[in-house]
Amino acid sequence: MTVYYGDDVVMRRGRSWRVYGVTLMVWILSTCHSVSQPNSGFDVRLDLNYDSAERTIELYEGRSGVPSTIAALRGNQIAATTTGLLARRALTLGDLERELESVRFGHPLQDDVFKLGDAREHAGAIKELLAEIRRRNFNRRVASTVEQFFPAGVSISTAIPVYFVACGHHNIDAYVHRIRWHGDTPVFVGEGEGDLTIVVNLAKAVYYGRTVDERFIGTLSVVAHEVFHAAFGVYKDSSPAWREHYSRQLSHLDRLLDLTQNEGIAHFLTFEQRTGGHLPRDWNQKVNAAFNDFNRNAEALVSGRITHSQANELIRKSNTSAYWESYGAITGLFIARQIDGTLGRTALAETITKGPFDFYRKYAEVASRNSNLPPLSDLVMEHLNSVDPR
Repeated sequence: MTVYYGDDVVMRRGRSWRVYGVTLMVWILSTCHSVSQPNSGFDVRLDLNYDSAERTIELYEGRSGVPSTIAALRGNQIAATTTGLLARRALTLGDLERELESVRFGHPLQDDVFKLGDAREHAGAIKELLAEIRRRNFNRRVASTVEQFFPAGVSISTAIPVYFVACGHHNIDAYVHRIRWHGDTPVFVGEGEGDLTIVVNLAKAVYYGRTVDERFIGTLSVVAHEVFHAAFGVYKDSSPAWREHYSRQLSHLDRLLDLTQNEGIAHFLTFEQRTGGHLPRDWNQKVNAAFNDFNRNAEALVSGRITHSQANELIRKSNTSAYWESYGAITGLFIARQIDGTLGRTALAETITKGPFDFYRKYAEVASRNSNLPPLSDLVMEHLNSVDPR
């Protein structure tokens, strides 16, 4: 998921959910084995780094480990900084080191902002899941899942660092940062800068199901969500159309539209995986609530009656609230699902090359045929047509 701090996109994060084991497993396995590579230009490789998780697990188990060394590992540095961002606290590596010291010597943890206590209790399950990830073809399975959502002919060639950790904020499973390294110190940077980097918190992944197979497939699903974001980011960096888009003086509403498309497609990807297309009983109620919030907040963003910081907060909440309350992500999920189901996967993939205006216009076309679908507000449509006329 993407979180805005100030004007820059600096992080994306996933969410936890209970895995629908059998449905999800069948969907993923059939995807990975029966779908040939539809786009030979899609070459996304994951550079998997297990050091932070392995060394932290050893500490949890009391086998070995120096807290200062473990805290300084690259994955744990990113996790510590991310925890501080989400907790809205100025956390340092020293804070993580002190908590690791407490774990090492069996002392009571303070506020346990890094959730080390819970992770220590599940150290065996985390270790088992990590072994399963190392044993199975995790890299290719993830890439095959994401590949289907990009249009044929798009060329994406990149290696994405993926750090597995075993600690972090209680609301976070996996996330993408743009990072520039100063030695071994990460600096989070904005759109078009640094290296897209994924972090996976295995301490959260052990809640994805009752068996190691369910947890493995759940982890694959969450990482696929983040790899979609990363691959989309790589494509944007090389696309003249996207570079032109970001060169404009983007409004607050433009930022919301961009974020909602990105999160919407990624959420649709994982929603299909974990539910097999089955909708919850209160689906219509939840979607209508998200659209109402989206339209209301879009109006606020262009009203001129809110401050810059208030606008940033509205955009941040669009995808960092509780799952169904993340109005931007849920609106985007619904739009992506409707485009995919009505116009086809090719039409949905086309929005990746054409951008958020095309994403919303395609939905408006679909909604014009079906009065039961929640509409985009007149204000949003006027904005789309005035900013980016056909």
